[in-house]
Amino acid sequence: MTRPVTETPQRGFFGHPKALANLFGTELWERFSYYGMQAILAYYLYYSVTDGGLGLPQATAAGIVGAYGGLVYLASVGGAWVADRMLGAERTVFFGGVFIMLGHIALALIPGLTGVAVGLILVIIGTGGLKSNVSALVGSLYAEGDERRDAGFSLFYMGINLGAMFGPIVTGWLQTDVSFHVGFGAAAVGMAAGLVQYVLGRKNLGPAARAVPNPLTGTARVRALAIIAVGVVAIVLLVLLGAITPDNLPSVVTWVVVAAAVAYFAVILSSKKITAVERSRVYAFIPLFIISFGFWSLFQQQFTVLPIFADTRIDLDALGFHIPPAVFNSVEPAFVIVLAPLFAYLWTKLGERQPTTTVKFSLGVIGMGLAFLLMVAVSQTGSGPAVNPLLLALILVVFAVAEMCLSPVGLSVSTKLAPKAFQAQMVALFFLSIALGSSVAGELAGYYSADKEPAYFGILGGAAIVLGLILLGLRPLLRRLMQGVH
Repeated sequence: MTRPVTETPQRGFFGHPKALANLFGTELWERFSYYGMQAILAYYLYYSVTDGGLGLPQATAAGIVGAYGGLVYLASVGGAWVADRMLGAERTVFFGGVFIMLGHIALALIPGLTGVAVGLILVIIGTGGLKSNVSALVGSLYAEGDERRDAGFSLFYMGINLGAMFGPIVTGWLQTDVSFHVGFGAAAVGMAAGLVQYVLGRKNLGPAARAVPNPLTGTARVRALAIIAVGVVAIVLLVLLGAITPDNLPSVVTWVVVAAAVAYFAVILSSKKITAVERSRVYAFIPLFIISFGFWSLFQQQFTVLPIFADTRIDLDALGFHIPPAVFNSVEPAFVIVLAPLFAYLWTKLGERQPTTTVKFSLGVIGMGLAFLLMVAVSQTGSGPAVNPLLLALILVVFAVAEMCLSPVGLSVSTKLAPKAFQAQMVALFFLSIALGSSVAGELAGYYSADKEPAYFGILGGAAIVLGLILLGLRPLLRRLMQGVH
């Protein structure tokens, strides 16, 4: 979705279209609310009732957070479909923001697991609609060949990480000093602010943002709505009948995502619309999908296991003041802000000499493995809450370096290897690898306990390094399968 080449370039936000400021602010506030809420969610679920929580077992709480993360990325695939076939990106982003705000309000006002269920469902639906389409709106601001595009996305991603950095700081302090519900309320206020400035700037997005690329009409629309309704009813019945519970939710989400990924690969590879070269490139994407899944299953533990570690093993008063454990969720995005321009400069400077996609993926998952091996050493510095907070912060810096090697590269290569007829589906597959990693991060949390920390972090760290080394060994094969894609 791009503007016509002949259109006069708009300038007004650091030399970019005025609408970029609008989308920058929308995503900043959405990430503020998303990460702000996620930073305190696990604590709300497993803290005792006297401490303002719900008193669930830690493993169950971490599993719910992981499943929630998986469902958000799974919903992003559906959100892209809604924009392409029914509402268009601009309206889907707006309604997504409304659902997110309502979800945080539900968490703030409705007590108990009922509030959690209602709130998280609304946030999942809303984030699926907003997250999958706001990037497409950024792309629609630039004509084909506009050299400002990459710089515009860099500015946009700065907004993402600013929101991700400040959200946990605000909600963490509010949760500690006031209450969980006030923290959730702050997330709702943040999304409301994003919606207000989005509505005020909608007129600058242009007609391309409101277009529905492949609209459903007539019976096709009725059939799609009927299928969605049947799916919703089926999920509600499974919950009411006890087939889906808080304890098995991560497993359910994992298998749903696996089924979706297998179906996507099967549809693409069996299609008569792709050429032999395109089919070869899709085969090359399969090991990258697996490595991406392995990476995210460790990376996403900063929202499942690491919050428990920060709460129970870190000396939160070591620096002379009390640190809310949720604040550690701000460390990684803060360093992404610092590292992103450095990595962009490095890859640009190296040009054709920069590592291939396969090598970057390997470095990313090996980096996560090293971070977990460092956790083995850190976990043995003392029993109880005795670990220096700066040690955990250092490990989260390693998280950020690993993310820079894999995350932006993953989105890029999914478009490079995509057949012309399946551009969106290949990007959806990359998001599904994140969804799968997120849900598995919740499942893995069930094996974590303070007395098993060295084994837990050591086994996962070693497995990640092995995955990276295997991918390095597959470089010659993948080079042939990629058919010229670097």
